[in-house]
Amino acid sequence: MTANSDRFYPEQMKNLLSFKFENKDEETVAIVPCVDGVGLDQLVADFERAAGHSDPAGGYGGLIPSFYRFGPLLSYFLGREEPVQGGGQGEIYVLSCECGEVGCWPLVAHVRLHQNKVIWDGFSQPHRPRRNYESFGPFEFERKQYEQTIEDLVRCHGVD
Repeated sequence: MTANSDRFYPEQMKNLLSFKFENKDEETVAIVPCVDGVGLDQLVADFERAAGHSDPAGGYGGLIPSFYRFGPLLSYFLGREEPVQGGGQGEIYVLSCECGEVGCWPLVAHVRLHQNKVIWDGFSQPHRPRRNYESFGPFEFERKQYEQTIEDLVRCHGVD
């Protein structure tokens, strides 16, 4: 990945959403959103290091639906549930701490719904409010692919 103008992540017409799974133990599975096949945890850690954030950089993990009441995942990832930090409609946790706790070290994003696309932007790290994430993303997904990926996640992997 190289910077493209003022953006850490190269701008494209549309990004592709997918998910990878991390087994925390025999019964606990975390889901990590991936953008164009790269885990969001890795993308944000790379961004933080490049921006000089070493207090720490990274330290993120996937969301563990069995630990929290995010609401139905399709509704959650469409930003239709209650905001997670009080930052307005569409605010969601996209990553938790590597320990699995969203209250410990989360990455927050805003989901912007449009007729044919979904945009993730407005990223923040609530425990480091001085960090500037304006040049991280935005990530723009084709809405049909985005919704289908989340529906597949729910159907095929038994998470909701």
